[in-house]
Amino acid sequence: MNYVHITLVFIIVIPWQNVGAQISSHRPNVLFIAIDDLRPALGCYDDRVAITPNIDRLAGRGMLFKRAYCQEAVCSPSRLSLLTGRRPDTIRVWDLATHFRMAVPDSVTLPQHFRNHGYHTQSLGKIFHGSGKPSKDPPSWSVEPQFDFVRDPKIRYALPENLRGRGLKRSAAEAADVPDNTYIDGIVCDAAVTALAELRKGKQPFFLAVGFRKPHLPFCAPQKYWDLYDRAKIPLPTADKHPHAAPELAVRSWKELEGYTDIPDDGPLSMAKVRELRHGYYACVSFADAMVGRLLDELSRLKLEDHTVIVLWGDHGFHLGEQGLWTKANNYELSTRVPLIISVPGQAHSGAKTDGLVELVDVYPTLADVCGLSAPAGVEGISLKPLLAEPQRVWKLAVFSQYPRALEGNRHRSHGDIMGYAVRTNSHRYVEWREWKSNDVVAVELYEHERDSDEMRNVAGQAEQQRTVQDLSQILSDGWRSVLPGETEQDE
Repeated sequence: MNYVHITLVFIIVIPWQNVGAQISSHRPNVLFIAIDDLRPALGCYDDRVAITPNIDRLAGRGMLFKRAYCQEAVCSPSRLSLLTGRRPDTIRVWDLATHFRMAVPDSVTLPQHFRNHGYHTQSLGKIFHGSGKPSKDPPSWSVEPQFDFVRDPKIRYALPENLRGRGLKRSAAEAADVPDNTYIDGIVCDAAVTALAELRKGKQPFFLAVGFRKPHLPFCAPQKYWDLYDRAKIPLPTADKHPHAAPELAVRSWKELEGYTDIPDDGPLSMAKVRELRHGYYACVSFADAMVGRLLDELSRLKLEDHTVIVLWGDHGFHLGEQGLWTKANNYELSTRVPLIISVPGQAHSGAKTDGLVELVDVYPTLADVCGLSAPAGVEGISLKPLLAEPQRVWKLAVFSQYPRALEGNRHRSHGDIMGYAVRTNSHRYVEWREWKSNDVVAVELYEHERDSDEMRNVAGQAEQQRTVQDLSQILSDGWRSVLPGETEQDE
């Protein structure tokens, strides 16, 4: 049976030759860049619309993971899976309100692990979830985080009509002729540039986490980034209806977009609004790209490039009307596939791309590995260092995502009433929707990527697909350990 591909983009930078000897005397710094709601809408991922020269140049000196996937396509569970190296069912975080230390109080986060090994760890912007208790984790950081919990409308919006509004959700998009640092991501970038200069003076290696909130809604960006695009030339969704034979559980809206004042509470969007939103998303991607460019330029100016591992990742994907869906909060390819780029100074394959299936839980053990640290017990991913050395080597046979639903309503709490468990192979996406209490399967999905890359036909009910359904159901039952590459493939 052929297995389905998954794409990730992750960047790490470290001198590659004789790595073990070098890091024993001097561990590399880490620049850890998180971008909120970023699907692989990047030039380096062959998106023909995106204008992203800075992330593209990062990919040009690192390695791009073409098939990387998150563990749950919503902010807090996805980020916490990466930051703990553990899957949602292990840390028992499936929603936006639960702190992971409620279930695993002694868990060591990725930055905490580096802090425990002599690193100065610092957080600017959105790294954990952006609000409430899940935004905070004091053991992870050497100094108090900045801009991790931001609710001020004056750095979300700039236009007078939006500033006069009420609540956090006003217009879903805004183009304003203002400087970058009118908005929160420009402010975070200014702080990160200043922090790099200060960290350059220190004697400790640093782990600097910088989290940009765009292209998360609202799609607010300075006018110059909107001006990069001709709205009429941005393609509309090729398939804007729900997939044929998909269960209601799969296509239920999370009602994130509908909360904005210029979006109807229910019903279809106008063509003009669809075009505006797609334009706004790309404008915000280019805004985030410009902020990444400033960080790369500052690393170069400070002569830190050859001593810094750079990781760039998106926490989950995003729908822009495809499959009749907007935002995230589902198990489909567009919501679970993410960009991941890793750049290691002096690495053997600068600018390479790999088709290996990888997951965000792999980031933790990878960073530890390339920096000469052992990952702690309990991490549920594997180091991608072998792929950095040999991009075409045999790798995982599948990757896993999940998403909960309530019996009724658009938002779930905790694990919900029904959990959708998804497995992605080189050729298929398979999903089982299971009642949480009984574990009974209530709905099944199967998509053939070789014939249906847009996932528009659920063929799970077809007689000729039953062997594939059985095989993929067994992979789900056996779990993530069953699809790992053998010891030979993992060893350098």
